[in-house]
Amino acid sequence: MKHLFLALSAILTMSLAGVAQEASQSGADIEFEKEVHDFGNMKQHGDASTEFKFTNTGTEALIISNAKGSCGCTVPEWPREPIAPGASAAIKVRYDSKRVGPINKSVTITSNASNSPTKVIRIKGNIEAAPKAEQSMPVKDAPALAPTAK
Repeated sequence: MKHLFLALSAILTMSLAGVAQEASQSGADIEFEKEVHDFGNMKQHGDASTEFKFTNTGTEALIISNAKGSCGCTVPEWPREPIAPGASAAIKVRYDSKRVGPINKSVTITSNASNSPTKVIRIKGNIEAAPKAEQSMPVKDAPALAPTAK
């Protein structure tokens, strides 16, 4: 009787392990082509936008519920519709390049992805000051005034 109990316990344990493994393999999964974009050196007021392409490698629809920049100068745009299993999409990130100096900003993505429900992608680079435009206009010679009689 003891052996029968042990055998049934082993079978039950293996069955439950198989169910748990199947559950962990189902759901949406998000895989990015890249997680960091380096703008390098760029001029002030230049186009500081990029796309982070990703694929849903899971078995269920991927839903991105939010994408939030680390500051107001970093603005993400993400697909609002569900991403089917095997389908790809992109998150667009725009940085306000009017600020001069090094940048290292993040975007935090919240989704139903079982492999990474919260994912952080980053942008970095250096914004160099734009050359100053000539602001002073040459002054034209004023007409000579005739001497006044007394």
